[in-house]
Amino acid sequence: MSIYDIDIRTLGGDPADLRAWRGHPVLAVNVASKCGLTPQYAQLEELWRRFDDQGLIVAGFPCNQFGGQEPGTSGEIAQFCSATYGVTFPLFEKMDVNGSDRHPLYGILTEAADDEGKAGDVAWNFEKFLIDGTGSVVARFRPQVTPDDPALVAAVEKLLA
Repeated sequence: MSIYDIDIRTLGGDPADLRAWRGHPVLAVNVASKCGLTPQYAQLEELWRRFDDQGLIVAGFPCNQFGGQEPGTSGEIAQFCSATYGVTFPLFEKMDVNGSDRHPLYGILTEAADDEGKAGDVAWNFEKFLIDGTGSVVARFRPQVTPDDPALVAAVEKLLA
């Protein structure tokens, strides 16, 4: 199974066709509104605006599995992200990224290892997966790696070259 075959919905509840991602690098991030790392939304938005015209897709996937830090409804999440951080990049349905109810997208993403060779469960909110235009995960960045980290930006630029 490819990421392009997965059924998913936007935060607004509409079906999303991930085949539209084919040929584009994607930074997939599990996000939360009430986390100490939540200010990363602003850096994700900056990354999106910087590279959107070159084809980068930043995709946020709200998750409430880490300390109950994303308790809101889809409408509340959308309002918070827009009003607080000016988020314009795509946000998708709230989902589980770990455990028996892990969304199929994260079933694929979590098979990828980070730079220390560790694959498996998402560690916390704002873990980032960089996907190339063929749908392969080419890099995994743990939550503490910010979207403006030089290593992450260089990995994005390499895919856009």
